[in-house]
Amino acid sequence: MRRTSFEDMPCPLARAADTLGDSWSVLILREVFYGHHRFDEFVAELGIASNTLTRRLAELVERGLLDKRPYSDKPPRFEYVLTPRGRDLRPVMLALLDWGNKHAIPKRPPVRLIDTETGEPVELAMIDAKTGLPISARHKVQRRQARPAKDQLFDFDGSAPEDQTAGV
Repeated sequence: MRRTSFEDMPCPLARAADTLGDSWSVLILREVFYGHHRFDEFVAELGIASNTLTRRLAELVERGLLDKRPYSDKPPRFEYVLTPRGRDLRPVMLALLDWGNKHAIPKRPPVRLIDTETGEPVELAMIDAKTGLPISARHKVQRRQARPAKDQLFDFDGSAPEDQTAGV
């Protein structure tokens, strides 16, 4: 069964979700970020079925997130490495790791990003790279509305407008 493609949608979140694919693809990328590059490593770390892994790796290569490189001729064997486009997912993956530690209750100690000089866990924060200021309520998402054609600004914080929640 072919999944619905969002690659032509104007929304960058929809296109990003389309590029990432599914949970298996995200977990494969996680393993590559951890330094695993070979098919047997993915199977061992993820417990994923070989046919599913083969499909997901092909999709990640096709989408430009991984490169497939031979490391053995006899028998033919390949490793998978991040492309520059794939490496650009690092902040996204770290944000998902941070969110998962906070909201997807771990059964084991959390996986943390550690400052190797101090040994202390890093607290992630989003900042404006130009100003160094934390992303806050003063920062809005600008989107072009189709009809009528005009720009809209969104808080992008999930809160409901005051007038829609009054009296509820």
